[in-house]
Amino acid sequence: MAHSTLPITKEPRAQGPRHRGLNEATERSTALSLFVSLRPAQWTKNLIVFAALLLGQRGTSPAFLDPWAIGQAAAAFIIFCGLSGVVYLINDVADRHADRQHPLKRHRPIASGAVSPALAIGTAVLLTAAMLGASWLLRPAFALVAVTYLVLLALYSGSLKHIVIIDVLTIAIGFVLRAVAGALVIGVEIGHWLLIVTLLLALFLALSKRRHELVLLGEGAVHHRRSLEHYSPYLLDQMIAVVTASTLIAYTVFTMSPETAERLGTPHLGFTVPFVLYGIFRYLYLVHQKLGGGSPAEMLLTDRPLLVCVALWAAAVVVLMYSPLGN
Repeated sequence: MAHSTLPITKEPRAQGPRHRGLNEATERSTALSLFVSLRPAQWTKNLIVFAALLLGQRGTSPAFLDPWAIGQAAAAFIIFCGLSGVVYLINDVADRHADRQHPLKRHRPIASGAVSPALAIGTAVLLTAAMLGASWLLRPAFALVAVTYLVLLALYSGSLKHIVIIDVLTIAIGFVLRAVAGALVIGVEIGHWLLIVTLLLALFLALSKRRHELVLLGEGAVHHRRSLEHYSPYLLDQMIAVVTASTLIAYTVFTMSPETAERLGTPHLGFTVPFVLYGIFRYLYLVHQKLGGGSPAEMLLTDRPLLVCVALWAAAVVVLMYSPLGN
């Protein structure tokens, strides 16, 4: 008698709590690594969009006392944080091979392999669409500046960062665009002298960062960034000296000009010059004596004297502009 043989079907093994936990941990780890790739520690650079809110007037009252202006400026800050995150993702994908040779940047999620280039680019595309759409809803003129910023910094991530002098100028113009965007979104005027100060201060930070890279990487600097072949610590020190002096002169002229006094309602902003002087000297001290300068945003958040200086400068500006002491 023939025995029929039934096919034995193997039941899929139920995933136990341990396996589910590992999968969830991996997903969380990838999500966290992707968030780190947006470099939230660098978002302090976008605080420049609040400059117009602090220094601007809406009618007869300070802009920072207008709830609508505060909301607009906060939205602009969030949008530029998203756009700068897009730039960092593009930059890290483009530089992932060079970053693996860098003693610090090799730990970045994309360079280390924690985030795939495909995931990074996909996230960048989604973020770009969301941020530019939101910027258009805020104000079309603001959206135009946001697009210009994104295109300029994307070009920087591609070829401009390898061209000597153009690389640091591109970074500085990015700061100016943030300041202009902050003024446009709340509908206030931003003075030409303030834009010049922003440009010079951003150049100071960018040149200090190049110097830090040269000192940190030594002979391997050229392999990390081609433009570093054309720099030297001596040349950068000369450039930094020129920009430092120019920044202080421009800021002094800005605070003491009759145009500023009329527009901001006080002739006494010159009293804030010592804060700017100390802040620049403190930063130079950290660059030369403590080998800092690699991350201006990190230095601002971790160096207490520098942080206190910035806070006191902002407080002094508010007191001089919006209290009887400034009249």
